[in-house]
Amino acid sequence: MSAKKVPAKKPVATTVDKTKPVWVHSLFTDYDIDLFLVGKHFRMYEKMGAHLLSLEKTSGTYFAVWAPNASAVGVSGNFNNWAHGTHSLYKRLDRSGIWEGFIPGIAKGEVYKYAVKGFDGSEHLKGDPYATKWEHPPQTASVVWDTDYSWKDKRWLAKRTKLNALNQPISVYELHLGSWERDPDNPERVLNAREVASRLVPYVKEMGFTHVELMPVMEFPYFPSWGYQVTGYFGASSRYGSPQDLMYLIESLHSADIAVILDWVPSHFPGDRHGLYEFDGTHLYEHADMRKGFHPDWKSYIFNYDRKEVRSFLISNALFWLDRYHADGLRVDAVASMLYFNFSRADGDAATNEYGGAENLGAIQFLQDLNVAVYGNFEGVQTIAEESSTYPGVTHPVHEGGLGFGMKWMMGWMNDTLKYFKVDTLGRKHHHNQLSFSMTYAFTENFMLPFSHDEVVHGKSPMLYKMPGDDWQKFANLRALYGYMFTHPGAKLLFMGNEFGATNEWNFTQSLDWHLLQYPPHKGMQETVKALNFLYRKEPALYHFNFSYEGFEWIDADNANESVFVFMRKGPKAKDTLVIAINLTPVVREHYRIGVPFKTKWEEIFNTDDILYYGSGINNKGGVIPSQPGHHNQMYAIDITLPPLAVTIFKSKR
Repeated sequence: MSAKKVPAKKPVATTVDKTKPVWVHSLFTDYDIDLFLVGKHFRMYEKMGAHLLSLEKTSGTYFAVWAPNASAVGVSGNFNNWAHGTHSLYKRLDRSGIWEGFIPGIAKGEVYKYAVKGFDGSEHLKGDPYATKWEHPPQTASVVWDTDYSWKDKRWLAKRTKLNALNQPISVYELHLGSWERDPDNPERVLNAREVASRLVPYVKEMGFTHVELMPVMEFPYFPSWGYQVTGYFGASSRYGSPQDLMYLIESLHSADIAVILDWVPSHFPGDRHGLYEFDGTHLYEHADMRKGFHPDWKSYIFNYDRKEVRSFLISNALFWLDRYHADGLRVDAVASMLYFNFSRADGDAATNEYGGAENLGAIQFLQDLNVAVYGNFEGVQTIAEESSTYPGVTHPVHEGGLGFGMKWMMGWMNDTLKYFKVDTLGRKHHHNQLSFSMTYAFTENFMLPFSHDEVVHGKSPMLYKMPGDDWQKFANLRALYGYMFTHPGAKLLFMGNEFGATNEWNFTQSLDWHLLQYPPHKGMQETVKALNFLYRKEPALYHFNFSYEGFEWIDADNANESVFVFMRKGPKAKDTLVIAINLTPVVREHYRIGVPFKTKWEEIFNTDDILYYGSGINNKGGVIPSQPGHHNQMYAIDITLPPLAVTIFKSKR
């Protein structure tokens, strides 16, 4: 927010003394404090942090920070040569543990930290947990800033509730801002969000994706963490420009009717000394019990979800990105690690809850409160859980005992599917149920099918080279994999580079290998994904019942010997019905008979083996006429040609 003229308020601790460098002032009401202490204040960013104000005709900045166990808190910066005792904040005379004060003359752009003196006399220089801007790493100070922006996305927000609904097509393009594209004249330079917008927005629009998911854009100190080790939860990372640069990118995507999901990490934070760790000299944001407070995989610290003030902090942060940045959704990282104390721990090393179980009851309550707050405060948004366990009801309503998420990543489907496609085509008949099995649980949650960044790093190989066979078969297999993904129930997610068959694992230090698009197989792969996106958006059968049994019916799930799968996708009207035939061997199968429900002519509307996609061009052009007797428990049947390693989609002319 910009500087505001605010009347002097009733003193918190003493009367205003203008001879002091810090004036007594407060933005808090008693009601704010009550909500904060019970974990129900979800807009703490309006009160906490650094706020530019004009107080009694004097411009400056109001500071507020939570440090209940500190014996003193001050503000240090260039303005006082980083002294620790010259600009001391006042501790509120209540139970909040909040220190606050107004410092005249502190303007936008000033760098600062809090000088926190612990109860034991130890001193800590800490960044502001609520700072909206930070210095560019490796510098670690917070920056006095605002989140002012003249938004021009009212048209998008007015229709977001419809376009971002669960009965609409949801095709997500996941990307890392620092490596989608680098400066072509200086590949070492990371482009800021405003610069990326000029090419990203038309590209995503042309490719037909409905959503973009940005890997974490909150401030983080260590670039190789990809943003998953956050120190500045309310600050847009300075690596990508100013907060307003990120707002410009989001607004530009909205102008193209593309929704924006932000990757959000409320599961853990790093132990950098300027961050949240031991913020007031004690384990304030994290558990003191390291069986609960330290993550062995990521060497980071786990939030204490039992602490109500921490819940207020985190839920306020979620609402901040939806409010100030107009985000349309949050993908919540590592939910399974939050739900269970024994996540990645040996049995003897894990804590238990008060009933002796492994579930983190505070985290469960936090996630439920989060989703109630998000959906209760914003229309047309979604929350998505990256959750890999079998915890029940992740996407079920809170009032029914669920966690209340809109969608959940379908990790089991992803793992089974990739295992199947890695198998040589001669051996796939022995793994047939790895693909058919997903339909036994596909509608127990609202699932999103993810081929994310995690699948193309750390020696897992790029998507293309997970596929068996010679070069032609690798591309054909990958086209078939995407065809299967887009016809399987559920929302879709592809990581950047997957859409054109990247030949290297993702490298966060450089741009994607865009030069590959000069080669026909890669261009064909890109055209396949583009066509699938637009087909997905055009055909209600592929999205309307994405999360319901009403939208799916097996025609033939059991032809393991020939590695063929045939099923129907259904929309709200009978005329929407599609028949999908998948042949996952390199053998062309002519006069292949499949059952269909209608007597009318069936036309091939999509084929991953099309020459346009660098396929062999085997097709069923001209359509096919049903006959009787029927087949596969259907009234009618059609004889078709199954192209090699391909997905073919038919629609009746009703």
